Amino acid sequence: MHTETESPKSSLAASASGNYRWVICALLLFATTINSLDKFVISYLKVFFCSEGEFAGSGFGWQDVHYSYITTSFTIVWSVATIFAGIIIDKIGSRRGLALAVAVWSTFEMLNALAGPRVVWHCVMRNLLGVGEAGHFPGAIKTAAEWFPKKERAFATGISNTGASIGAMIAALFVPWCLAFHGGPLGWRLAFVYTGALGFVWLFFWWILGGMPAKMRGKRLSEAEYAHIHQDEDEGEKTAQSPRRGVSWFKLLTYRQTWAYSTAKFMTDGIWWFYLFWLPSYLVVQFPKTENFEGMTSQLAGRLSFIVWGVAIAGSVLGGRIPMSFMNRGWSVYRARLGAMVMFAALPLLVLFVQVFASNQDLFGAKNALVCVIVIISIAVAAHQAWSANLYTTPADWFPGKAVASVSGIGIAAGGLGGALVQLLVGQLTTHYKAAGNVQTAYSIIFVVAAFVYLAAWVVIKLLVPRHKPVSGL
Repeated sequence: MHTETESPKSSLAASASGNYRWVICALLLFATTINSLDKFVISYLKVFFCSEGEFAGSGFGWQDVHYSYITTSFTIVWSVATIFAGIIIDKIGSRRGLALAVAVWSTFEMLNALAGPRVVWHCVMRNLLGVGEAGHFPGAIKTAAEWFPKKERAFATGISNTGASIGAMIAALFVPWCLAFHGGPLGWRLAFVYTGALGFVWLFFWWILGGMPAKMRGKRLSEAEYAHIHQDEDEGEKTAQSPRRGVSWFKLLTYRQTWAYSTAKFMTDGIWWFYLFWLPSYLVVQFPKTENFEGMTSQLAGRLSFIVWGVAIAGSVLGGRIPMSFMNRGWSVYRARLGAMVMFAALPLLVLFVQVFASNQDLFGAKNALVCVIVIISIAVAAHQAWSANLYTTPADWFPGKAVASVSGIGIAAGGLGGALVQLLVGQLTTHYKAAGNVQTAYSIIFVVAAFVYLAAWVVIKLLVPRHKPVSGL
């Protein structure tokens, strides 16, 4: 069996080759941060839109189901657009593709401030935001495949993917502050304006520093680092520098590898969407004011969410480091990837205990229950990020470079459609059980799904791709 090993000599050579590829990784990290921030600003505006917490009696007075229409329509549009975004980026290249995506989503993030209290206008603006954001992950994954050898790819993807957590952390602190400082009616508008403007700052640096390795060879990129990046000699790496040679996604759908990646995304991405879109609201409604607890405000929910997303960063980094350490011990890419992923798939089983604590505050104490809930959700979210860092990398493991963005787009679209179903499910369940005075039942159902879905997705991958088999002949 072919294995990949790394000698001390090769490690020393890699460190001496140069570090410009990590500048590109840093740019991808910042782009992912802005992408996540712009996407999830609305999560922390929900308390105003739905008149929850300190905004009870004011705000827009939406119900949960109305909010779910916005997040669901965004997710569907984002999902479908991702398919075409991957194809476009494979044809025009990652540098121009990412620049176009950031420009589009930043524009409509700022224009969202013009929407009033009507749900339909927020749907329109978030959908147009989704069209732009659809280009981010296919472009970022393709860029990572172009700039990093296989051993470093999951680690680089994990680092850039921490931006999803960093963006959520910034939103968790910034948006509640913006609402408190400017007041709800003005604060929600300025939250969109401020965050949208950041994308244009990123564009300036990307246009100066970004590009293909072949075009930067001998300039910012040394010959030694160029050789290090292209140390893999399989067909996928040889074609990674040919951005205009796209592959029909109809043809890509004939491969089991595409279905393995896409099905796993469909099954698990919705849980990430649930945590990001609904966690602040969940904390507000689950921990109301009692005799022994002052009650959950939007700012407290934001600070607690900040902790969750901070822990998730560790998951992203470890998610890339663990399989790389397995490969350095002689494991094959496939064995290392799947071995790490089954570990990460088991950790979300802990969320089975979330409602045990949250629903028994008289027994555990409100503050103790809250601490346990935050700790458990933090571990689950970190496990998702570790899982995701490896799942994002499988298209580059299995497919030649010219097809990576397209396959990524198909899988991300599938994940988005799964997320849309989760948004509708959560909206319908919480609206129904709130009316019945037992919202805890709704969240109990959701957390049971969140506990088992990762292991189920791992089994699907293993059944569809039981052993490593790179796709050739595209």
